[in-house]
Amino acid sequence: MNRGSRFARKQRMTIVLGILTIVLIIVILQLWLLTATMNAYLGGDPTVLWPAALASLVCLALNVGLLWYLYGLER
Repeated sequence: MNRGSRFARKQRMTIVLGILTIVLIIVILQLWLLTATMNAYLGGDPTVLWPAALASLVCLALNVGLLWYLYGLER
């Protein structure tokens, strides 16, 4: 283990796999959100657009935050 490293290689791999799993869940959630939003909008309910867009932006922020953490893990 390097002196500057907080985690061993095996520990980092476990963290990366955990982050990958969370990102996969968030992407599946975004796909479901897109499908539900399009279904409601095409059904004549335009009120779901802004809440769905906000939820999608939150999902994007979560993914960007996880990517930022992952880059920080490599330093």
